[in-house]
Amino acid sequence: MITLVQLEYIVAVDTHRHFAHAAAHCFVTQPTLSMQIKKLEDDLDIRIFDRTKQPVVPTDIGKKVIDQARRVLAEAGRMSEMVKLHLGNLSGDLRLGIIPTLGPYLLPLFAGNFKKKYPKANLHIEELVTEQIAEKLRTDQLDAGIFVTPFDDQGIIEQPLFYEEMLIYAHLNHPLLQKQQVEVMDMNSPDIWLLNDGHCFRSQVINLCAIRPGSRQELPFDLEGGSLETLMRIIRREGGFTIIPELTANELWGNEAAHIARFSGQKPLREVSLCYSRNYVKYNLIQRLAEEIKSSVPEEMLNKERGELVTWK
Repeated sequence: MITLVQLEYIVAVDTHRHFAHAAAHCFVTQPTLSMQIKKLEDDLDIRIFDRTKQPVVPTDIGKKVIDQARRVLAEAGRMSEMVKLHLGNLSGDLRLGIIPTLGPYLLPLFAGNFKKKYPKANLHIEELVTEQIAEKLRTDQLDAGIFVTPFDDQGIIEQPLFYEEMLIYAHLNHPLLQKQQVEVMDMNSPDIWLLNDGHCFRSQVINLCAIRPGSRQELPFDLEGGSLETLMRIIRREGGFTIIPELTANELWGNEAAHIARFSGQKPLREVSLCYSRNYVKYNLIQRLAEEIKSSVPEEMLNKERGELVTWK
């Protein structure tokens, strides 16, 4: 007879691609985990994993069994969530991924208030780039992620939260700050600083500014920054400009705000969404989190019609 424990074990091995690591994740010994998986394989008369390869990989039929196991475990988890909701017990761990261009600016707005409202809910947050979050959603290592959409993955549900304006951040002597009207065409300039590969915001800036692949940059030195804060610090000293999101700009005060310019006409926007796998379990916690995030940002950012969406894929 197939048990939920056996399904948890094969999902863990598929996620970690290592029997010892999967056993540690499940808080059991490796012999116990291996014995239960072997029993499941014998009962089904198949081999779920190819143990001759390192890291271990599922067989063709094993992939199908594991996909079904994820769905079964998700349904079992929903039953537990249904009972918690009936009892008014909004509790449990919520594993959340968030992209680096949002984390430092969005987390302080909602994380503390969420914990105060739902003291039995525990947020575990990782700062990762979009593709890493998506992979962890697919393998159930995260319950939800906050990143920029559309992402267009059939296995991931996208729930839009708000729309951030994309703004110009330039050195105080940069010509862009002297212009009465700044157009998107003005952005195709060799002194623009960019985030490094892997950041969805980099791709959005490239799409917005129509930067050609391999175009020569006229900068004091070659840098593709890992954070917006790094780029802004370099710009203040070395010159040039970049594009930053609205929540980042909202953190700037006094003389810092003088570095900001807005585009004339239609505002370029990025759509920020709460995303989760189609095998999601913790629906109620995720929805309470979405409500808290939306109430924490300026109200105008909830309006999609205030600008034009810039995609990144």
